[in-house]
Amino acid sequence: MQDAAEIGPRPGTTATNAPARALAGRMAAALVGHEALVERLLVALLTGGHLLIEGPPGLAKTRSVRCLAEGIEGRFARIQCTPDLMPSDITGTRVFRAESGDMGFLPGPVFHELVLVDEINRAPPKVQSALLEAMAEGQVTVGGETRALPDPFMVIATQNSLENEGTFPLPEAQLDRFLMHVILELPGEAEERAILDLVEGELTQAPPEAAPPLDRETLAAMKRAVAGVHLSPALRHYIVALVMATRRETEGLTVTGRIRHAVSPRGSLALAACARARAFLHGRDHALPEDVAALAPDVLCHRLAPTWRALAAGETARGLLDEILAAVRPL
Repeated sequence: MQDAAEIGPRPGTTATNAPARALAGRMAAALVGHEALVERLLVALLTGGHLLIEGPPGLAKTRSVRCLAEGIEGRFARIQCTPDLMPSDITGTRVFRAESGDMGFLPGPVFHELVLVDEINRAPPKVQSALLEAMAEGQVTVGGETRALPDPFMVIATQNSLENEGTFPLPEAQLDRFLMHVILELPGEAEERAILDLVEGELTQAPPEAAPPLDRETLAAMKRAVAGVHLSPALRHYIVALVMATRRETEGLTVTGRIRHAVSPRGSLALAACARARAFLHGRDHALPEDVAALAPDVLCHRLAPTWRALAAGETARGLLDEILAAVRPL
């Protein structure tokens, strides 16, 4: 995979992705070893999707979202999830206004363009359900009145994979609302040293001058460009073949019997949109099989569920998808 700082137009293509490339470079400089995460954050931004980031504490999950928030125009809100969180803490509530003598609406943090939901698996089910309408419909309903959320609107949730006590696993319907589910791993020795040097330098050096944020008009123009990226019939066939391999027996594969819940059509649509966005980030006006293969694990794995027998045998959704990617080849 290309380094995020190198994402850009190839010879013979337009430079409409230059603002995204510049943002990727700034984010990569502040996030050591997270080039893939930077790419997926920008893919979600350009497709209007939501992102779930999972990993142990201390892997810069929150830092990555703050870097994105600093690089785009719009308001940013952070919600720290706890077991006693209420839906109204997310959506807002009606309050009595003494000056007017009537009831008014006090918007919650979900009425921001970029919302970080930290440790979402600590939020109780009612709060997770309140987020569901916001993520799926771009609106919330409070007191019988429906209110539209800002446009653009993006939710980035983090999930701590270490602890189970006091947590509420996300239901499959909620997981399916996330465009991608990114899993972070601990860094290697060289990356660990680079992280230490970066943070130590931040303590003693003046922060660099902030670059102008990506404005709404530029973001909207890039989204239109992403929608215009060509997806060939052969590549569409490849996407459908990958999804269908989770539902029925395919030549050279024996994974279907180990899958309890297969990928729905939303997975096909999400993979196509992400492939277009990745192609745009890499300066192409057409998507390639490598775009599909690179993003398929993060787009599809949280949309399929292994059987209990497979889980007991130590198998995972990502392992099953690896088998599918090895057997299903593009035309």
